[in-house]
Amino acid sequence: MTMLLKITGLAALCWLIVGAYVYMSQRRLVYSPTQDMRTTPADAGLPHEDVFLTTAQGTRIHAWWTPCPDARLTVLFCHGNGGNLSHRVPTLQILHELNVNVLAFDYSGYGQSTGKPSETATRADVDAAWNWLTQTRGIAAGSIVLLGRSLGGGVAADLVARLADQGINPAGMIMESTFTSIPDMGADKYPWLPVRLLARFRYESARALERTRIPALFIHSPDDDIVPFAHGRRLFEKYEGPREFLQIHGDHNSGYMESGEIYRAGLDRFLTRLATTVPARQ
Repeated sequence: MTMLLKITGLAALCWLIVGAYVYMSQRRLVYSPTQDMRTTPADAGLPHEDVFLTTAQGTRIHAWWTPCPDARLTVLFCHGNGGNLSHRVPTLQILHELNVNVLAFDYSGYGQSTGKPSETATRADVDAAWNWLTQTRGIAAGSIVLLGRSLGGGVAADLVARLADQGINPAGMIMESTFTSIPDMGADKYPWLPVRLLARFRYESARALERTRIPALFIHSPDDDIVPFAHGRRLFEKYEGPREFLQIHGDHNSGYMESGEIYRAGLDRFLTRLATTVPARQ
């Protein structure tokens, strides 16, 4: 009995230590910013403008505006949790070839953006980007498409939901390789821990999308090694607005590149349908 109590006590101690580690390391697991800018849109032959935005928190956010002549729509691109804008030039090139304007921005603490990343900060970051498009550039909300990849899907879903609460509807949204929520991701990875109680960051994408009905494209790969394919399918299946699902292949970080024409054609079909029903205002 004494030995059993010792083993039980040791197991409980290990459980507490792992739980404490998961709780304390969440910021590092959720956000992986880098500051070194490896390339720019100019290196890919893309016209671009460096834009610096000030958020409601007083943070200075760096963004790239890549205009396209006679663009049919404008895309607000919310990238994933790692690196910075300079790692997204291939995506900007794809979107430019699909004849859309793009505003891509770095979150607080990423690249040339000041501040520190957090769920509150990324909300302020995307608000500043949205306000720049609609107020500074004067682009109609109804001609803007939100594209959120991975963590950016949680950022985009939250913005779309808050806009819906104000009666504002973007042209559509694209949720690429993203999750239903951070607690759901944690529960998948650590099913033996009370992750939902420990979670300091939430990004409740599935819950946020219950508040909007704009056209949506969900993109995911069964080969995704970070965000399980089931998350993308659940987001798609629960969504009550007009919806499409594009299955790509390849891992989490390179699936959109590995899928090549499958990815491009899927984006093009969705954007074409949006553009035929929503006149773009540049």
